[in-house]
Amino acid sequence: MNAPFASPDRRRRALLGASLAAGLVPAATRAQTFPSRPIRLMVGFAPGGGVDAMARLVAPALSAQLGQPVVVENRAGAAGMIAAEAAAQSPADGHTLWVGESGALIGKHLQPRPGVDPIASFVPVSGLVVSPMMIVANPAFPARDPKELVAALKARPGAYSYGTPGVGTVQHLGFELMKARTATFVVHIPYRGAALVLPDVASGQIQLGVVSATAAIAQVAAGRVRGLAMMSPATLPGAESVRPLADALPGFDVAARIRLMAPAGTPAPVVARLAEATRAVLGQADTARAIEKQGSLPGWLGPAELGAELGRESASWEQVIRSRGIRPE
Repeated sequence: MNAPFASPDRRRRALLGASLAAGLVPAATRAQTFPSRPIRLMVGFAPGGGVDAMARLVAPALSAQLGQPVVVENRAGAAGMIAAEAAAQSPADGHTLWVGESGALIGKHLQPRPGVDPIASFVPVSGLVVSPMMIVANPAFPARDPKELVAALKARPGAYSYGTPGVGTVQHLGFELMKARTATFVVHIPYRGAALVLPDVASGQIQLGVVSATAAIAQVAAGRVRGLAMMSPATLPGAESVRPLADALPGFDVAARIRLMAPAGTPAPVVARLAEATRAVLGQADTARAIEKQGSLPGWLGPAELGAELGRESASWEQVIRSRGIRPE
């Protein structure tokens, strides 16, 4: 004879099973129906800057891949971290993404902000763009390539100065890494942004500068400054004659990298869909050409590769900051 009521243990097991199923079904359903509404790309800088330009360049093509509008939302301030916080606090469903960049990894160690971590608060989706940087010199500087640059710095410790867009920028830390590897001493002159670095190099106010390759190419072509070294091994159209710093320092590779990140907890199938859509966009010839015209290069990486790269880059910046005693302005 069957008992009219299930035992307490059976009821508990049934309730537990139903609870687990209820937790799993929504995630699976969200992944299958993603995206179900417009996707926001959170950018931590004002319209018109490099990160904003790249986000707006890829957004229409990404929209075509995903079948939903992809809109750029600017939340400028706190070195880009206001946008990061807004993205990290959004629902982890793939509809709000953060367009992160290398400077955020520097800020993690130089100016840590409680509550949001550019690695722990997110899951990596894909690499987007690599923006190479160039070391330029006044035409009178006694070097024409990376090896001669290192030799000149070693020959006259402290005799030269170099300018960057500011303390804690990728340009600053990249040059400090070069100084550490070559045991050289060059005085750092931080500027409030990049606009005045090239004119001061051209006029001889400072002998060296580190700027985006985009900004430098026209000035090098006009002969106002000399292109001494690319800080990464990438070959950028218009700067083919400028040799990589790796010629003198094997393995040297510093660039500003822009990535797509999702809030921690975003379902893996949603991340995979976004990564595949981004791969397709960056693989389009017209998109690649448009990125190159902006002085950058497509830099797609899948989630696993990007996660590994983020860990390596973060550790490298932390080591430079500590070993060189760098402090925020």
